Amino acid sequence: MPEVSILNDVIGPVMRGPSSSHTAGAYRIARLACALAGGSPAAIRCTFDPDGSYAPTCLPLGVDLAFAAGCLGWDMTDPRYFDAMRAAKQAGLHIRFDVEPLAHAEHPNTIRMQIDPGAGSVIEVWAKSVGGGIVEICRLNGWPVSIDGRCWCLLAECDRAAGRESMMQVEKAAKTAVRATVRESSGGMLVQFDSDTPPTSDERRRLQSLCGANLVRSTPPVLYTQPGASGIASAAALLELARRESLSLGDAARLSESRLLRLSEATLTTEMLNRFAVMRSAVKAGLDDRNVDMPLTDPSAARMLRAEQAGRLPLGGILTRAAIRAMACMHICNSKGVVCAAPTGGSAGVLAGVLVTLEDECHVEPPTLARALFAAGGVGLVMAARATFAAETAGCQVEIGVAGAMAAAAVVDAKGGTAQQALDAAAIALQNTMGSVCDPVGGGCEIPCHTRNAAAASSAFVCADLVVAGYANPIPLDDTVDASYAVGRVLPRELRCTALGGISIAPSALALVQAKESRKA
Repeated sequence: MPEVSILNDVIGPVMRGPSSSHTAGAYRIARLACALAGGSPAAIRCTFDPDGSYAPTCLPLGVDLAFAAGCLGWDMTDPRYFDAMRAAKQAGLHIRFDVEPLAHAEHPNTIRMQIDPGAGSVIEVWAKSVGGGIVEICRLNGWPVSIDGRCWCLLAECDRAAGRESMMQVEKAAKTAVRATVRESSGGMLVQFDSDTPPTSDERRRLQSLCGANLVRSTPPVLYTQPGASGIASAAALLELARRESLSLGDAARLSESRLLRLSEATLTTEMLNRFAVMRSAVKAGLDDRNVDMPLTDPSAARMLRAEQAGRLPLGGILTRAAIRAMACMHICNSKGVVCAAPTGGSAGVLAGVLVTLEDECHVEPPTLARALFAAGGVGLVMAARATFAAETAGCQVEIGVAGAMAAAAVVDAKGGTAQQALDAAAIALQNTMGSVCDPVGGGCEIPCHTRNAAAASSAFVCADLVVAGYANPIPLDDTVDASYAVGRVLPRELRCTALGGISIAPSALALVQAKESRKA
């Protein structure tokens, strides 16, 4: 398993809402699958398992649009996004979505694709979206593979003797850093070469010649390549780096990311501020009702902010305004607008609400905001390394719960707290959301996700204050993450993003969904 990257796995991707697993994940799967098919196929049949989460949420969460946009090679922020299915049909690409039992549904977000390239035989690709937009192509024409979009990948099918010889010779001759994997069966071998830099045309031809293969398939990266190593997979390791180098949590996390991606810290700061700009834009857009078109509810963030500013609330104040900003971001997310997943689409409002509040009301400057976001990313790194961001696997606690923990660390870091204090604030925030179920009404990320994002944003400031004020947290973040993951794994399927339990099946929730569907009809 590759090391976790903050920019690849935690703060991002910049995507269309409402769900990173279902939009960014589906989009990336489509990009990789079409590359394996050789470009623009003629037809794709996508099949979801009835017991998984893709089947009930395909249309509510826009899996179809994201998949079509990926096949067309559009960016997710392309304004034509909503016409992707129609555009695919006009381009001669027929995309079909079916639901039937799948033999290799190892993850709730498993998809089988049968792809007709338009010439030659149909290829079969299996993939899974594992949370936060992270994906893996796991089978190709019956062969087990592992393609996660973090590098350039070449695959060739060949006989067994040629495969072993080619592996040794290509590794020796390669001008780039190549990692080779060979998988054998009685009928032959599949050779997979992964490289952090683009293979040259000569290397590609050499691979084809050495393997005796008629066809070499390839995929480009859809994420940053990770040519380095950070050695950070736990809060303890991150804290040790911070102490050894006399750094804040954010600075330590940024240094770790620089070592992993082999990019300068200045470059990373610029990219993080670009992602913050997306967060700010989403909050601003969500405070204008004209930009909001959600499936189930009417916009409310602008109305709530006016009420707070007029002094009509029982308390009001900065915590309420942070919560309202988080809801504004989720208005845009659920309108299939552009947001920055942090760490997922369904939790995108938390960090956005907190960071915009830090800038607007605490007058935190951009360099400090970037550092605070890296502190948040360090907390997310621990969750990604030790557990998951997929509510389909472990409930809402690993999405909005983790976002609240990340935001608490960001507040501490932005206000000059130590790495230990930032990690402790994250730990108590996560402890207070442990066991939170994922029960989306109508299969979307609208109810109860809006108010959960709002509450987590507000709570982030409280948890930061508690720790800086002197609360001594006895349960460190690593233990908290492990406990949270264990709790999430024993949640029943009905409470893990299937819309089959909890609030999602309350009579009023079912009536709301039915009323909306009736109006559409």
